[in-house]
Amino acid sequence: MANISAQDVKTLREKTGAGMMECKNALVECGGDFAKAEKLLKEKGLAAVEKRADRATKEGKVAVKVKSSGEAAVLVEMVTETDFVAKNPDFIALGGAIADTVLDKGYTEKDIAPDSKAYAELNNKVMDLATKIRENMSLRRIKVIKAGAGEYLSSYIHGDGAIGVVVKMAADKPEALKDPQFTELAHNLALHVAWANPAALDREKIDPEYIKENTEIFRKQMETDESLKGKPEKVLEGILNGKVSKFLKSICLLDQGYIKDEKLTVSQVLKDTGKALGANITVADYVYLKVGV
Repeated sequence: MANISAQDVKTLREKTGAGMMECKNALVECGGDFAKAEKLLKEKGLAAVEKRADRATKEGKVAVKVKSSGEAAVLVEMVTETDFVAKNPDFIALGGAIADTVLDKGYTEKDIAPDSKAYAELNNKVMDLATKIRENMSLRRIKVIKAGAGEYLSSYIHGDGAIGVVVKMAADKPEALKDPQFTELAHNLALHVAWANPAALDREKIDPEYIKENTEIFRKQMETDESLKGKPEKVLEGILNGKVSKFLKSICLLDQGYIKDEKLTVSQVLKDTGKALGANITVADYVYLKVGV
């Protein structure tokens, strides 16, 4: 029988997260070969994770990183079974590490599609942690947003990481991008997106089928409204258009009431800030991620 030292058991435990007796037994079974024992524990641990694969993963965290150069940002959503594990420092750190890898390697979303080699490598890191913690978890989504010349990225993590946001702003004058009024507005709009969760940037970005579907819902509701009975078709059509318009304003970022002053729309705040800075300021894009949604 191989001579198994307490230090070997301790080192294997620290590396795999398995129990002391499990580590000792693995080393004995593998004749003291540390690498083989580590592999054996991972295989046993992974088997334990696979047995839990049907368990719901409704908890998790969103990690957000913006490249120091400001040219790209990435949002990573990792999910797991319990809130306890979602708060685990290793779980949180892994989300950030995956985000850093995506940025460092310059990946686009196409590069890390679920069937890609890059995604498999990233997901293997999650599986390694799942093996150690022995809880079902997965790399659910990765979103990448790039910024070009005249564009600026602002990020925000809400609360304990349940929501992550990146907003891409643009200005036609480079100096405006560094102005405190501009950067404050970009930050506030990231807060706004986390708070309001707009369905789209503006009406042009909404699927026509979605508008059609909701128009029909409003139409059906109006048909059962006794107060509208007998009104001319032209009047009813006007009321319907008004309802649809109000609905679209409520879900489009540029038409929503600004988080800092709901009497002003986001588009008006952009216009006012642009006027103060002598530049045309716009929201070019945004990404919103909420755990499990």
